[in-house]
Amino acid sequence: MIALHGNAMNLLQRLFRPAPILPPRLALWHAVVTEARDKRWYRDCSVADTIEGRFDMITLVLAIVLLRIEREGDNASSVALTELFIEDMDSQLRQSGVGDLMVGKHVGKLMATLGGRIGALRDALPVGGAALPEAVGRNVTLVEGADAEPLAAELLRFHAVVERIPYEALLEGTLTA
Repeated sequence: MIALHGNAMNLLQRLFRPAPILPPRLALWHAVVTEARDKRWYRDCSVADTIEGRFDMITLVLAIVLLRIEREGDNASSVALTELFIEDMDSQLRQSGVGDLMVGKHVGKLMATLGGRIGALRDALPVGGAALPEAVGRNVTLVEGADAEPLAAELLRFHAVVERIPYEALLEGTLTA
């Protein structure tokens, strides 16, 4: 019988340890957050680089992705992605010092905001024209005095990209065509 010593045993244990089970759609959630943090939204589209502006971008990007998932009829992926949003927002609130008793109330408001953004985009994206800049102007924290048109144009472009991505690739976290 061969006796294994410390380092060799640790290596074997790591190699044969079962892989951690990751929540469904975690890669897609990370892609949504990465996209929402892209500097072009803030630099080129005048989204305010504030906590509110960053939240606005996360909800806008997430809303566009959820609309695509909705179009595919994939309720399980929609629920999984929404649960990741809730978990992340819950964690962010707790880290910012919001007490346990208030977290649920705040998360409820954030979910209502996401629902409102989904509804606004569901209505405005197909119509085109002035509908999207108007919806963006009502729903996004822009730099003071900024025009919503550049953000609306970029959201329209991003929406078109998300619509062209093969669905399985989207679910795996691809947000670029």
